[in-house]
Parts: sequence; structure tokens; C-alpha cells
Amino acid sequence: MTTKTIHVTISEELLEMTDTAVRELKMSRSAFMRYALQQALRQMKIAAMEQQHEAGYKQHPVEPGEFDSW
Repeated sequence: MTTKTIHVTISEELLEMTDTAVRELKMSRSAFMRYALQQALRQMKIAAMEQQHEAGYKQHPVEPGEFDSW
């Protein structure tokens, strides 16, 4: 996997909170930020799937008794 170095601007407060977290977790800033980005992207994907799920049920609502056999 190739990696890229990027420049990120964040507030002092967020940097302090990040540094506290990385010390507690014994990881680098870069590793922590990669993890945080992966989690944020995963949450976005879940939210999109939940919206699709909701839209599907709005278009095709559950009929009374549809799942009674379960």
C-alpha cells in the first residue's frame, strides 16, 4: 500500500485532545488519525445504508401479518 504525506490544519484544542488520546493508546498521531478517518468513513457508509433501508421501507412498507410466520 502506498502512503501519502498530507498537511492538516486543526485547532489547538483538537491537537491537545489528540495528543492526550495517542499517549493513552500508545500510538502515533498518524496511526490515530488513520484510525479516526477509517471510523468516520465506516460511519458514513453505515448511515448511507440506513437511509437506503429506510427509503426502501417507505416505498414498500411492511404489510400487516407479513412476518407472522417468523
